[in-house]
Amino acid sequence: MADTETAVSFPQDRTCPYHPPTGYRLPDDGQQPLTAATLFDGRRVWLVTGHTEARALLVDRRLSSDRENPAFPRITERVARSSDQRVALIGMDDPEHHTQRRMLIPSFSVKRTAALRPQIQETVDRLLDAMIERGPSADLVSAFALPVPSMVICALLGVPYADHEFFEAQSRKLLRGPGVTEVEAARDALNDYFRSLIERKRTDRGEGLLDELIAQRLETGAVDREELVQMAVILLVAGHETTANMISLGTFTLLQHPDQLALLRSSDTLMPTAVEELLRFLSIADGMARLATEDIEVGGETIRAGDGVVLSTSVINRDGSTYPSPDELDLSREARHHVAFGFGVHQCLGQNLARAEIEIALRTLFHRLPELRLAAPADEIPFKPGDTLQGMLELPVTW
Repeated sequence: MADTETAVSFPQDRTCPYHPPTGYRLPDDGQQPLTAATLFDGRRVWLVTGHTEARALLVDRRLSSDRENPAFPRITERVARSSDQRVALIGMDDPEHHTQRRMLIPSFSVKRTAALRPQIQETVDRLLDAMIERGPSADLVSAFALPVPSMVICALLGVPYADHEFFEAQSRKLLRGPGVTEVEAARDALNDYFRSLIERKRTDRGEGLLDELIAQRLETGAVDREELVQMAVILLVAGHETTANMISLGTFTLLQHPDQLALLRSSDTLMPTAVEELLRFLSIADGMARLATEDIEVGGETIRAGDGVVLSTSVINRDGSTYPSPDELDLSREARHHVAFGFGVHQCLGQNLARAEIEIALRTLFHRLPELRLAAPADEIPFKPGDTLQGMLELPVTW
């Protein structure tokens, strides 16, 4: 293990919503691509902060994602005490992971996402129409950033959007607690919801991805009901929480960088590049946990079998050896090699859809509301703690 005298605690809260916690970084003259970190329970793990090393480790099959393994590192007490249930896709290794992922890839392909773009645009326009009509001020999180991906993932999965208040509330509890009891209750509520929905769909079939999986996988015996329930939960929760945070925090960040916002508004073609830079810069999913199953030599260190590994996405994406002036937002930067979506076999399944939603939402928002601005001092607007997805708890704006 690296020098424990320099071990940092993980996770930590950000002091600025779009910058990594200052405590994750050693002084510049001492920064190493792998250092020691201490989790809530005192366990020491490897903290990976180097970009090259992170990408090498994320494709290394000697690092396991199996959260059922008792030795797997638990980043927070909330996660540790509610880890008795398997997590579909992100919490398992191949071949089980590959089998599940292969079922879902066609629904999240570039072609399928392109076909959804008119629907995403219509959703964005409708929500902005309603927000503007109620204006001239709003909480952008509840009025826009959250319902955009919620509506889209509901339509894709075949989940009734009429239930959005229920599943959004349960998703918040699942990801943020505040306590273990709330997390477990939220998990159970979502599981029960999908068990019931699946049974209804077996007799009253719709046109969503969940309906396809019922017909092609559940009823053929390729998966059982509980496996399908777990897949549905992870798709629904990840499908709206992550993108909602990117839209809200992306808006806040652009408003805090007026020169970059002006550059974005002056170009009809910059938005896709800008989205990649925002993904790099914001790194809302910070802290990918893994368990070493064999010794691994990387970055001049030896990760031993049984060691826990945590990859700090926010610091990896600010590695100056990969990104010059990494702490500067540069919307013209070519940043596609970031690890905001992970890398390797566990790279985010919904990344194409997320990119499309962020691009359409931000482009339309700033086009239709050219005078958009914060309705409260920036340092008084609350944002999320470091033990969950990063983003804004609320975002008061006016125009």
